[in-house]
Amino acid sequence: MEKSVKGLMIAIVAAAGGAFAGAWATPMAGQAPAAYRAPRTADGKPDLNGIWQANNEANYDIEMHMARPALALRPGPYGPVAAAPVLALGAVGSVPPGVGIVEGGAIPYKPEALAKRKENLDKWLDRDPEVKCYLPGVPRANYMPQPFQILQSPSAVFFAYQYAGAVRNIYLKDPGPAPVDSWMGQSVGRWEGETFVIEASGFNDSTWFDRSGNFHSDQMKVVERWTRTGADVLSYEATITDPETFTRPWKISMPLYRRLEKNAQLMDFKCVEFVEELLYGAYRKKPLSRE
Repeated sequence: MEKSVKGLMIAIVAAAGGAFAGAWATPMAGQAPAAYRAPRTADGKPDLNGIWQANNEANYDIEMHMARPALALRPGPYGPVAAAPVLALGAVGSVPPGVGIVEGGAIPYKPEALAKRKENLDKWLDRDPEVKCYLPGVPRANYMPQPFQILQSPSAVFFAYQYAGAVRNIYLKDPGPAPVDSWMGQSVGRWEGETFVIEASGFNDSTWFDRSGNFHSDQMKVVERWTRTGADVLSYEATITDPETFTRPWKISMPLYRRLEKNAQLMDFKCVEFVEELLYGAYRKKPLSRE
């Protein structure tokens, strides 16, 4: 009996090993064969039109991270626990684990900038621009947990984001330096074969990369690469350069997926009105209780 059970287990393991070997030999879901050729627009360029969305945990933290009880924490008797302002959220306010999107694992902060990142996370509730519905900036807009739409024609490329109604008009002819720093910066695009390359600059220093305090200065420049790698998949890469904050350029990468619902569309998420009570409620003649 013992030998037969042992033999059965060996057979199961062998079969599973063959299945895993087959899985590794097959392209992973979302990846496309090297021979894939994207559909074309009227001018013969790869067609990036569609509603797209990230499927990852990068908006919590672009670096690899484990699950934790909340973003806002305080010391507990056996380890960190949720801070008092978010305690009532329970599991809803927790942070799911994520493998990260930073190539090489860690962001190459300068020592003083790393200390500021930690301070940002400690004061997340007060500092994260997402809490106050400020525009998300680049590249964060592309992996917020809401969809965005690319509208492409031979003469124009436009990005519309559901979150906060953010938009980007991608210049196809360089207009020169941005006249003023802004939340979404200025974007100039060009085609390199199958890849649409966007050089973005002219940012203010007020956006974050995620909810974990990862930040940049107003010297940041971002080079994005958008490549259609499957019928419903966009490969996204962004190289970040900011000599004031980082010791060297660094890169993030991820797939973005097309929304396939028959009625897929961007809806309204103009969240400014959702934070009026947070920002201005205390100034009412008769303020509401915050408890």
